[in-house]
Amino acid sequence: MKIYLATGNSGKKREMAQILSDYEVVIPSDEGIAFDPEETGTTFYENSLIKAKALYDIVHCPVIADDSGICVDALGGNPGIYSARYAGPDYMKGRPDGKKIPQEEQNRFLIEQTTAALADIPVQKAAAFPHGPRSCRYTCSMVLVIDHSRLFVAQETMEGTVIDSINDARGSGGFGYDPIIYIPEFKKTVAELSAEQKNAISHRGKACRIIESIIRKTLMQDK
Repeated sequence: MKIYLATGNSGKKREMAQILSDYEVVIPSDEGIAFDPEETGTTFYENSLIKAKALYDIVHCPVIADDSGICVDALGGNPGIYSARYAGPDYMKGRPDGKKIPQEEQNRFLIEQTTAALADIPVQKAAAFPHGPRSCRYTCSMVLVIDHSRLFVAQETMEGTVIDSINDARGSGGFGYDPIIYIPEFKKTVAELSAEQKNAISHRGKACRIIESIIRKTLMQDK
């Protein structure tokens, strides 16, 4: 069975194809489909729904879309839905010209902005964050559109901390902010985890397994 993934991110495709191994996972560019919907939502769920519906209207086959990002407690949950466009404290929602800065710059800005924000937060408040002052989480909202009348959603997180310095960035796996997000239970950054380890605990992996179980149940009902 073919399932379309509403993204242009090959890293997302690779991760989800490992979990959805019983299905053929296809992204729009695999079939020459022009796909770049405007993400106007104010939540991860709203943006994932926009992408899922937009691609379903093109392919008329089951579609999975996710919207995800890094939420830092010291930054009030930012950059959140703007994680991909984040360009430092002056451009939290992205540059006015729409150009994305290199990931290495995003990583450095996020570390520095977290450190600066903590200087203005009372010690007691910062200590109360789930994993200490530099507490953060990846959040993923994933939507499955089976047809016009059936839609399902799963939202999950992966908890961690923002490392202290860009000099401490480690690992070559994953993508995005993974080299600067530390997972205490593994004593590794996300980028140092194996694919199996990451899929087991990641926001996207957990949400995808829920969606995969829904796909199985739905297909059984359809037979």
